[in-house]
Amino acid sequence: MPTITGRLAGQTGFRELFDCYYPVICRQLTCLLGNRDAAEDVAQETFIKLYQSPPRESSNLGGWLARVSANLAYNHLRSAKSRRCREMGAGQQAAGREAGPEEVLIRDEEVALTRQVLELLPERDRACLLLKFSGMSYAEIARVTGIKENSVGTVLARARAKFKREYIRLKGSDDGVLL
Repeated sequence: MPTITGRLAGQTGFRELFDCYYPVICRQLTCLLGNRDAAEDVAQETFIKLYQSPPRESSNLGGWLARVSANLAYNHLRSAKSRRCREMGAGQQAAGREAGPEEVLIRDEEVALTRQVLELLPERDRACLLLKFSGMSYAEIARVTGIKENSVGTVLARARAKFKREYIRLKGSDDGVLL
């Protein structure tokens, strides 16, 4: 089996990988970050990492890209300034108009609570939920996470239940549970 470095040797090989995986990574990041522009920036960063330091094995390139992009997205989310700008923009965009201070506060609290609940979930559950809500099929989720395809539905159902339990526990009610 050729190494990923061999596949990236030519610009054509990298372009094929980019064309194949970029839309999937962008959907995942848009779901995770809540902002298409930020998602595209992080996706570009992911592919720069692929080009500059590709993995040794290409057997699970989709999983490697998903992991690297998620890590870069988490780094992006940790940036306080970026977080404030993103959440304020998302709140105003969701309302389709200038949001009042109460609406912005409620939106910010919901976003923060959702992120907090996701962080409490086991990594596999969090990854499956994010991948599913970014538009991936069960087959794609299985390929990225290494879970058997016929088990993805069960893992997702359990992850949703865990998310809901944690959300209710932290919020105190089930108003606004997203899943």
